[in-house]
Amino acid sequence: MNVQWYPGHMTKAKRAMLEDRKLVDLIIEVVDARVPFSSRNPDLQELARDKFHMIVLNKADLADASVNQLWTEYFQNQGIFVAKTDARTKRDMKTIHETVKEACQKKIERDRRRGILNRPIRAMVAGIPNVGKSTFINSFAGRACAKTGNRPGVTRGNQWIRINSSVELLDTPGILWPKFEDPKVGLHLAFIGSIRDEVIQLEELSLELISFFQKQYPGLLEKRYEMEPFQTPLQGLEGIASSRGCRMKGNELDLAKASSLLLDDFRSGRMGRISLEKPECV
Repeated sequence: MNVQWYPGHMTKAKRAMLEDRKLVDLIIEVVDARVPFSSRNPDLQELARDKFHMIVLNKADLADASVNQLWTEYFQNQGIFVAKTDARTKRDMKTIHETVKEACQKKIERDRRRGILNRPIRAMVAGIPNVGKSTFINSFAGRACAKTGNRPGVTRGNQWIRINSSVELLDTPGILWPKFEDPKVGLHLAFIGSIRDEVIQLEELSLELISFFQKQYPGLLEKRYEMEPFQTPLQGLEGIASSRGCRMKGNELDLAKASSLLLDDFRSGRMGRISLEKPECV
């Protein structure tokens, strides 16, 4: 399955981010902890060149804890500061603030030597659609100051947000890149909802997800949906439809409804902590 999606407004957003780059000290790159590789836009990595750089593994509560640690070590080995969080809760925000200061320590010391005191750190928060950038900003700020939504494309323009006297954030729209060279990247982004469902064949996508579970988490679907073992992804989808009563008129199985149910269960974390990628596969 080859997934591609690049709306026109993303080109304009990218130009604006390149222009605003000169205004910030730090690039905070928010990624989905379940797919830290696939949810990194190569263009944003270029944006961070010659800037202090920090990665936030958001939705870490939905990913395998041991794999989260592997990714933390992977990025730290590249000289990138890393913090894990579930932005829907606020329990990690103190750690986030400490990591921001740690990432910009050289800048703080440089300002101090120049006699510049209490100059705030200015950080651009960037990432692809639907990784939780705005939710992260709202949790960091302790108030609702950025638009949020469980679909890609909610934030369309850049906006400055003052967190406190020491940190200011620039919220930016989620942007993808024009073409996914690796089909797995597009597939993983579709799994987590970073690509609009309206442009995807959801039944085909659900079959790909079932295939992944068969290989990496055998037995999970049978337990979750209380169904018999199956051999093929199609049999698995039919089993989910039957187990959850997804039927159309004439008692025919409604595979479209079962597909939506499966994807929603995965995206919401109801299926447990699942990582789609590990550093060793990069």
